[in-house]
Amino acid sequence: MSEMLARVQEKGQVTIPSQIRKKLKLKKGDLVVFEETETGIMIKPAEVLVSDALTEIGKALQAKGITLDEIMDRGRNIRGSLIADKYGIEKSNMDETSIY
Repeated sequence: MSEMLARVQEKGQVTIPSQIRKKLKLKKGDLVVFEETETGIMIKPAEVLVSDALTEIGKALQAKGITLDEIMDRGRNIRGSLIADKYGIEKSNMDETSIY
């Protein structure tokens, strides 16, 4: 990986070099994450942070023997109960494409 310099402006702003913006597919308005590491600061797109977090959650669930299907079923059951309580619509009255 090559190194590039950027100057810190008066208000702490730094322009990410265009080569890096293109490589990370960053555009105006995108969020980036600044992560402190042992050797410095890593900058990465916020989507990577979300993906990393979901991976960690998946590992924790897997370590406890919980599958994605179990999580999805539990979510459906909770949504079904909430809809029944709030709107009086029972799960048996909903078709398979419902978001219960």
